[in-house]
Amino acid sequence: MNDTPTTDIRLAPAPEAALGPDWAARVAEVGPLAEAAAPEADRNRRLSVELMTELHARELFRMLLPRAQKGHEMALPEYVRVIEAIASFDASTAWCVCQANCCAMIAAYIDRDIADRMWGSDPKAVLAWGPGTAQASVDDGGYRLTARSSFVSGSHHATWLGVHGPSVIGRDGKPVLDRNGKPEIRTFFFPATETELIENWDVLGLRGTGSDCFEVENLHVPEGYTVLRATMSEDRPSHGMGPLYAFPQMPVHAAGFASTALGTARGFVTAFLEMAQTKVPRLHAAPLRDNANVQEDLAIAEARLSAARAWLFEIVEQSWEAVSASGEMPMDLRNRMRLAATHAIRESKAAVDMLYDASGTSSVFASSPFERRFRDIHMVAQQVQGRKAHYRTVGAWLLGHPADVSVV
Repeated sequence: MNDTPTTDIRLAPAPEAALGPDWAARVAEVGPLAEAAAPEADRNRRLSVELMTELHARELFRMLLPRAQKGHEMALPEYVRVIEAIASFDASTAWCVCQANCCAMIAAYIDRDIADRMWGSDPKAVLAWGPGTAQASVDDGGYRLTARSSFVSGSHHATWLGVHGPSVIGRDGKPVLDRNGKPEIRTFFFPATETELIENWDVLGLRGTGSDCFEVENLHVPEGYTVLRATMSEDRPSHGMGPLYAFPQMPVHAAGFASTALGTARGFVTAFLEMAQTKVPRLHAAPLRDNANVQEDLAIAEARLSAARAWLFEIVEQSWEAVSASGEMPMDLRNRMRLAATHAIRESKAAVDMLYDASGTSSVFASSPFERRFRDIHMVAQQVQGRKAHYRTVGAWLLGHPADVSVV
């Protein structure tokens, strides 16, 4: 009996198919390298030097960097498609690229000479930060910073590190207030050589991101190497006046990491379609492709993934048009971006879970295209952008409650 399929597999278009030819070519070149290097990155808990060289060569860490610093200042709709395409090969690579690009946007909000010093003169510059605890006080020409940061994705290849501080303490011992009368919240950044990493990134998934910790104590940070977060968009210098830099940071992070989830799930679905053509489960006579339950699960997974993707990218397009026209992102779109991004992450996880069950023991081996993607998508869903609580946040806003600007 010939079990060879008589029809072609109906694969969805590869994510890079929606990109312009230049960026599609860059992803097509580096994507297979990232996938091949993923097992090593998973073991070593960081991206390899060789892969980083290839990513830098294609300027994938400079997509959201201002043109003034030799970046691409890419439109958000194209950017999220690049992230999705990279993630279809490897989630950790896409996560590091996404995080570094979001951090690089800070170049638009600082003095040009400092931004040039950080990025313009170093083609391999990467800024990385993560959540944590911090204390900052006013010092001559800047601030004194003591902090511990965790979940610093890309920490091992970062040339600069950042910290989000709480209220800054003035010389009078009181919190420094911003123009709105609220305590200042600043981001501080400094050369990565000012500290050593604390390696504790022994986790379930996204292991290749190397999201380790660092500490600094009584570190002097010059004034120019800080940003007042509440007014970043309003205070941006003239060299970063494109619409990209009028976006609040949270929607950019949300859209990018949701695209990472979509790409990870797409890679899983593509691998499943290929495996289901020939795999005959134990105690069965026909391959998975002929199983009615598998056919139903696959169709539902495809519908959930495709619908979530379409809505997220629709909101990204609408937001880009709105910000390009008015210079600000309306609260309506900020809430809908939060909802669409959260939903994309949750639906990507649901699609993977359905097919993970259907693939049986083929999905449990580390050498398979499934096991790492399964762990990675569950890790994405655990991160702040995938919190199920965001549904309640947006639901409350839809019912007339004030918007929670800390998460939208």
